[in-house]
Amino acid sequence: MNKLQYKFSGKTTTYYLDAEFAYLEKLVDKGHTILVTDEHIFAGHQKKFGGWNTIVINAGEQFKVQAMVDSIIEQLLERGADRKTTLVGIGGGVVTDLTGYVAAIYMRGLSVGFVPTSILAMVDAAIGGKNGIDVGVYKNMVGTIRQPQFLLYDYSLLKTLPKEQWVNGFAEVIKHAAIKDAALFRELEKNKLSTYQKDKSALARLIRRNVAIKSAVVEKDEFEQGERRLLNFGHTLGHAIENVYELAHGHAVSIGMVAACMISEQFTPFKDTDRVIGTLKKYGLPTLAEFDAKKVMNVLRMDKKKVRDSMNYILLNKIGQGIVKPIPVTELEKLLQSIITAR
Repeated sequence: MNKLQYKFSGKTTTYYLDAEFAYLEKLVDKGHTILVTDEHIFAGHQKKFGGWNTIVINAGEQFKVQAMVDSIIEQLLERGADRKTTLVGIGGGVVTDLTGYVAAIYMRGLSVGFVPTSILAMVDAAIGGKNGIDVGVYKNMVGTIRQPQFLLYDYSLLKTLPKEQWVNGFAEVIKHAAIKDAALFRELEKNKLSTYQKDKSALARLIRRNVAIKSAVVEKDEFEQGERRLLNFGHTLGHAIENVYELAHGHAVSIGMVAACMISEQFTPFKDTDRVIGTLKKYGLPTLAEFDAKKVMNVLRMDKKKVRDSMNYILLNKIGQGIVKPIPVTELEKLLQSIITAR
């Protein structure tokens, strides 16, 4: 087992990498801990949950809403959860988002930890303290930034992860490489998905590298006033089309990254859109989509990254170097329309 620590807002989060689920008993008081997981994770790993007080929720992004928050809170009340109770979210991004959000608001704050069970959660969703829920088509419109005490990584949990969820998670891996790590991008170009599925050591190195990239960014800018905005590469358009068109998160972000690359060529020296497209395709991710620019812009106008009449759009100067570029909303709509036409 490897241990990493990062300090956020005076609070230290510890990452237990390449650990075992059973190690959870050393991190929390089992008698005063409630696990939150979804029906698929619970069914696939039922023995691991033996003896734990567990809330099992519906699986899927459509349940990352206030009604599910209310349901979890009602179950916490029924089980006598108090301010000394620890919550542990065991699952993908939906579970960690919901658990972190409930932990932030229940009795004004409970201790929380995560055991991410998908590539997406391991490299991105469970890291950085963002917890939230969707409101209609507006993704993560309500939420908090509050760090977990720990993240425990048991790679054996990935054995039941469907291939499409491996693909989904690699969108965030490619994103991190594109904005921060040109060497990692070259490694991804050289390898393929099966490299990491079959080679546990390669997977462990990849996850550790992504944990380090995202955690270092968040450590410098926890509340997204500057550098943390780079982590939104591909997400501005991606979030808008994800819920409007009911796409998987990684698929939507992949399409969003291609659009951001094409927009980058209008504002920066960036000329490697084809390299990004090729890498995304290599890992099974979509790069093109037909969408209604006006409908998407209606969602974008409520995006948290919008400031007055401009959108803080994340572009690339080159592979491994992301930048923040304010783009007037009216100009952005024309750019998105031209991208659709170009396709």
